[in-house]
Amino acid sequence: MRELPSALVNVGWRATVLTPSYGMFHELPGAARLGSIDLPFAGEQHTVEAFEIPGSDPKVRNIAFEHALFSPNGPGHIYSNDAPERPFATDAGKFAFFSAAAATWINALPDLPDVVHLHDWHAASYCVLRSFANELKRLQDVRTVFTIHNLSYQGTRPISGDPSSLATWFPDLQYDLQQVRDPELAHCYNPMAAAIRLADKISTVSPTYAAEICRPSNDALGFIGGEGLEGELEAADANGRLVGILNGCEYNRPATRNLGWQRIVAMVTEQVDAWLEEDPASPIHAIAKQRLASLPKRRPKHILTSVGRLVSQKASLLFEKMADGRTALEHVLADLGNEGIVIVLGSGESRFEIRMAEIAEREANLLFLCGYSETLAAPLYRSGDLFLMPSSFEPCGISQMLAMRSAQPCVVHGVGGLRDTVEDGRTGFVFDGESTRKQAENFVASVRRALAIRTDEQDRWHSIGARAKSMRFSWSESALQTIEKLYASN
Repeated sequence: MRELPSALVNVGWRATVLTPSYGMFHELPGAARLGSIDLPFAGEQHTVEAFEIPGSDPKVRNIAFEHALFSPNGPGHIYSNDAPERPFATDAGKFAFFSAAAATWINALPDLPDVVHLHDWHAASYCVLRSFANELKRLQDVRTVFTIHNLSYQGTRPISGDPSSLATWFPDLQYDLQQVRDPELAHCYNPMAAAIRLADKISTVSPTYAAEICRPSNDALGFIGGEGLEGELEAADANGRLVGILNGCEYNRPATRNLGWQRIVAMVTEQVDAWLEEDPASPIHAIAKQRLASLPKRRPKHILTSVGRLVSQKASLLFEKMADGRTALEHVLADLGNEGIVIVLGSGESRFEIRMAEIAEREANLLFLCGYSETLAAPLYRSGDLFLMPSSFEPCGISQMLAMRSAQPCVVHGVGGLRDTVEDGRTGFVFDGESTRKQAENFVASVRRALAIRTDEQDRWHSIGARAKSMRFSWSESALQTIEKLYASN
């Protein structure tokens, strides 16, 4: 949402990004109030304020909608943690309201845009309103495209009978039930499914992921596919509405030197101290602090890095148990021994944070940094020797591109955008497997193979790193494909 609009502008389009303010964007320096819109939602009339806000590219227009419903947990909190029995309850209502605000704003424009481009389930309710709201029929003349970034999150809620439901949000909307319902839960509204059925074009963020999601998921084979929406996606593919367009990566950045080991340790220590100051009772940060104190003074022979969210998609294979009962991550650590270290930067689901911390407490060559820090991520991409990304599925992935950009080869699972960006033995290392156990075994074997090449075939290793660095996944190419396949194509 930052890079694609900028790339579109650079090839001659005008781009405007609409986003909730989340109680904070409208207060950014340089924000200017544009006006307000009135709209009904959940049985009440609401006034939404619109602000033009500055962005990273002055040629891209950014508009933020401000209303209390966009920040139910306070300014700056984008997502809510609802009870397990009411998933998405707060967020689904918030983003349904955002879709209504965006549709109302666009509908009131004197000159309609050529295209409205929606992203993920958060904006999907726009399609429902465009198709069925009488007061918004003007929007049916505007080409509408929908991009799926991650099919695992669909925003599913009850159709009715709940304060967070389609009937509660839009009580007067006369919709086609078959177009909005979940394909498996007949009493539920599925925004993602509705957008797939109703949008003029659908895209995903890599060609391989576009093919994968037309097949059903299969836990026994360790395959993540359509997640219940494969029927809708296969139909969209059959009638030419589904395409895969690889995301890009930014390459126009100033050259920077790789940091020395002691400088990296000092930066990590500073960040961990800051986290401990915010949360002094955190046992996970305490383990990291303890591990930092025991690190060697000289750079280890191998520095393996991992930067990303600790969620099932990214972390499951790391914790998959092998035949001896140890996890794949523990096998990698055992192979490294005293010659290397694994540095993991990321946070996410508490179950994965706890498991990672437990292993870090036992294993002297694992440093777990539970959080996210841009100042730490950048040197880890630049200074690591081998990047680990054994995702169970990956719509596109950016971490592997950032590591490759810095000449750090990656070990990746051959799925989605990882298969589309990493070539085994040439720009990195790719593994597969017909079950999660086999995938974990092949992941460990691939790490072992990579480190053997780095130790014994240094010329080959440097060639792999150089080829990885030379790869270009440009946003300009993504923009051109977006225009050709989504905006201009029938």
